[in-house]
Amino acid sequence: MIRKVKPQIRVVGFDDGTFSFSSKLRRDKTILIGVVMKGSEEVVGVLSRWITVDGSDATDAMIDAVNSSRFKDLRVILLKGITYAGFSVVEVERLHRETGLPVIVVVRKKPDLGAMEGALRKHFPDAEERISLLEKAPPIVELIPEKLYFQAAGVPAETAAEIIRVTTRTGLTPEPLRLAHMIASAVMTGESTRE
Repeated sequence: MIRKVKPQIRVVGFDDGTFSFSSKLRRDKTILIGVVMKGSEEVVGVLSRWITVDGSDATDAMIDAVNSSRFKDLRVILLKGITYAGFSVVEVERLHRETGLPVIVVVRKKPDLGAMEGALRKHFPDAEERISLLEKAPPIVELIPEKLYFQAAGVPAETAAEIIRVTTRTGLTPEPLRLAHMIASAVMTGESTRE
């Protein structure tokens, strides 16, 4: 339980690498990067795993990365969205339960769940299972009107909002997520890309 959010709170932020349309057809892999930081100031480590494009292994990869890491003082997991490697839907509550850490999903645009459900039904034989995971996710909270939203498991919304503020240095995205995005894109393309 997080009673007070300290400026140096240990967090890990996960993002995935880029992939092509053809890699979706072949079910290739993309990189999953977790950047471990003290607040928004100091990087203390990086975690990595490979996940299947449009697969269902993102949650397992995150659980393994956190639970098998040497970073035993982590307090929070930050996610950049609820889907990784295309449509690998993260089971937010299971990630929270199996790591023992609160999970905060941060997004810049409010997800269009109807459009996501439509795409899943059109392209995936297991669409109903994936849609069920989306529906089980925590409620979406607007932090900055029309600019920043979050979902939180294992931590009250007010505390989650404070953690987002403490871990953000510039712009709207928490620093661990911003750096994870840069590293993941560089691994996959040879150069980091903008958010």
